[in-house]
Amino acid sequence: MKYQCCTRCVMDTTDSEITFDSQGVCNHCRQFDERAGREWFPNEEGRRRWAEMVQQIKVSGKGQEYDCILGLSGGVDSSYLALKVHEWGLRPLVMHVDAGWNSELAVANIEAIVKHCGYDLHTHVVDWEDMRDLQLAYLRAAVANQDVAQDHIFFSSLYHFATRNRVRYILSGGNLATEGIFPSAWHGSAMDSVNLKAIHKKYGERKLAKYETISFFDCYLWYPFVKKMRTVRPLNYMPYDKAAALKELEETVGYKPYPRKHGESVFTKLFQNYYLPQKFGMDKRRPHFSSLIVSGQMTRDEVLEKLQEPLYSPAELEIDITYFCKKLRISRQEFDELMRAPIHHYTEFPNWDARYRALKRVQGLVTKALGRDIRVYS
Repeated sequence: MKYQCCTRCVMDTTDSEITFDSQGVCNHCRQFDERAGREWFPNEEGRRRWAEMVQQIKVSGKGQEYDCILGLSGGVDSSYLALKVHEWGLRPLVMHVDAGWNSELAVANIEAIVKHCGYDLHTHVVDWEDMRDLQLAYLRAAVANQDVAQDHIFFSSLYHFATRNRVRYILSGGNLATEGIFPSAWHGSAMDSVNLKAIHKKYGERKLAKYETISFFDCYLWYPFVKKMRTVRPLNYMPYDKAAALKELEETVGYKPYPRKHGESVFTKLFQNYYLPQKFGMDKRRPHFSSLIVSGQMTRDEVLEKLQEPLYSPAELEIDITYFCKKLRISRQEFDELMRAPIHHYTEFPNWDARYRALKRVQGLVTKALGRDIRVYS
């Protein structure tokens, strides 16, 4: 494909499925505008909708110690949400999933937020031998979505924990304003336990002893329709601005910003800033910055200037690679061999894509028959 970059955002033909209109605007921008009209309410309507949702959450948790569960990673989005939840008077059980890659700064930020808000914090420490074996399996599979091992256990832990504590609402820092653009060609679903198990079966060296997954049935049918659980994204009901959120966190709880995006996880930092660009030619700054452009938080010129900055300094990269190899108990030679190994796409392994497409067709028919949208997420 001849190189082309969107004239509105900065998504380009590193996304193999990108398309452009006659003005050079990409499909991601058009899709964002369409979704924003349905999912993002940075206005009075959003305040009204969220006030109603807060009441529903409080009623659902009446007589219980907690009325919702809040996943806290230490990143800006989930940290800011934790601050707002305190202001709304909700009673969350805050849950953090430690997959073994937390930076010291992330730990300090989480502690500062929890202390300021007076929350109860439950930290689920993932069995390291399970996590190590699964992450090495993904590296050997040489697929782009290396963060699935962490992301899946994060979400599955939230759901399992919510079920055990009879809590119906999970609050997520996910939002359209900062995550509205992401090319589907770059990754598969982090929830796809079929794909995860297939990759581990082929490349893993041991059985996963304590790593809990979520099945397709649980994810899309059991939890939302039988257990009546909902994952709610409160930041979609406000004019969420990441820079303003960071400033408020700094002034209110003494939050310390990370030098780069996803600095709360050493693994994710190396994966996004080195592994993906070097091995797959994917710069995840592009969808991130593009989201900020279309949501009005940055200008395209500002972003183009930011993209000129290096992803890593040579010294910092060597420090992180050395730590990465030591943590996974592999040699630098093994790491270099993994970086050179032929790449694969997640669809080369069994997955639940076909089931998901079938479910979406059924959902479309039900929506049409009932005259209203049926959703798992807010």
